[in-house]
Amino acid sequence: MRAMDVMTTEVITINEDATVQAAAKLLVEHGISAVPVVDNENRVIGMVSEGDLLHRAETGTERRRSWWLDMVTSTDQLAAEYIRSHSGRVRDVMTPGVISVTEQTAIAEIAILLETHRIKRVPVLRDGKLVGIVSRANLVQALAMKINELPSGTEADDRVIRDKLLAELKTQKWAEVSPANVTAKDGVVHLWSSYLSERERHALVLLAQSTPGVRRVEDHHRPVPTYMVR
Repeated sequence: MRAMDVMTTEVITINEDATVQAAAKLLVEHGISAVPVVDNENRVIGMVSEGDLLHRAETGTERRRSWWLDMVTSTDQLAAEYIRSHSGRVRDVMTPGVISVTEQTAIAEIAILLETHRIKRVPVLRDGKLVGIVSRANLVQALAMKINELPSGTEADDRVIRDKLLAELKTQKWAEVSPANVTAKDGVVHLWSSYLSERERHALVLLAQSTPGVRRVEDHHRPVPTYMVR
């Protein structure tokens, strides 16, 4: 299985000229911990994460050192830290030099990248442009499906099934399902995440079952905790 089989294609992004407040708002509103920074040609030039926004002057959390640590810290580093905590633009707080993969990268390789570089997600590029993102959650789902490291020989069919299912979901107003929560392996569709109503869950399963090529549907949905729907 490769990146194209598990990646999220509807990726939230931000421009380097956007404000830091806009970046923080995106993270909060979409419940994500990082957002890719792209240029006007949709090329990834950096990443802004929660960690990049921890030390900010607005919240009084900028880095503070004892006087003797300031004495041994280079003026260049002190200036860089000041810019990151006081600048209002994404370009000054983002982490540049983002590690990326292609659609053909095996998920085993992606797992090694995430672990080695201690990151939570990796952008997927096609001809240098952003087409998706693979997170740790995507790989955990793959593990739950008990996917073997070696290709099964039906990857092409599985991609067709997943693409058809996602295309049909987009036409249904009731189907607010993230692409990251729909995977296919050997003709078996796996549906993840939580649902808000039994009817929506049932409709989603029926839609998946009616997709050409699907042999079986595995429903991994969990009821939303009671405190979330009150």
